[in-house]
Amino acid sequence: MTSTTMTIRLEPEMKIRLDQLAEITHRSKSFLASEAINEYIKIQEWQLIEIKKGIEEADKDQLIDHDSILNFWENRKR
Repeated sequence: MTSTTMTIRLEPEMKIRLDQLAEITHRSKSFLASEAINEYIKIQEWQLIEIKKGIEEADKDQLIDHDSILNFWENRKR
């Protein structure tokens, strides 16, 4: 896989933490930063997709009323 270079600014405390993590894990700071960005992007993409689905369902009146949800959870407790 090819990669590209990107420069970021970190607060000094974050840089120290990244340095420490790199040392402990025997990984490069670049590897750790890339992994963190990848995980962040995956979560954000998933969240935005699910929000969009929810809005589409709401627009189609595919909603469950509050009382039905409460009833469902109350019955699960038993």
